[in-house]
Amino acid sequence: MTDERLGGALLEIVASLPPGSGIVFRHYSLAPVERRTLFDRVRAAAGDAVLLLAGPDALAAEWGADGSHNRDSQRRGEGWRSAPVHALEDLRAAEAAGADFVFLSPLFATRSHPGAAPLGPERFAEIAREAEQPVIALGGMNEDRGREAEALGAYGWAGIDAFAARPMR
Repeated sequence: MTDERLGGALLEIVASLPPGSGIVFRHYSLAPVERRTLFDRVRAAAGDAVLLLAGPDALAAEWGADGSHNRDSQRRGEGWRSAPVHALEDLRAAEAAGADFVFLSPLFATRSHPGAAPLGPERFAEIAREAEQPVIALGGMNEDRGREAEALGAYGWAGIDAFAARPMR
């Protein structure tokens, strides 16, 4: 996941991601032209990593993303589709919308959403068990917590601060 907190380290972090990684490009606060320019720079730095655009399917296709990350109720395009999930109802909506995988969050307390109550391991595992598609853990993640999330049923994990603090190789 990208956001403004990564600042000038963004491209270095993207280039240092381990093989098999994916990126969800967010940067919602940028003006459209600036957002597109930064997206193109991330695309160039991403190598073989899958790059999803947080936004409408049509915009993801227009920008050359590998797919989209959104809550749209109907899939409108090609490529990968991920969706944010915070409760069982969100999971059902993502499944109905044709999401290929979901980001279930927040597993732990997170700086991205400081007021959000974390799901915690038990609730996270309950929701993950109900999923028909792969679940990616998000929220307060790092490598150790990623292993914990996988033991709870996650396919993998994502983060922002985890990569900013120590780029992974």
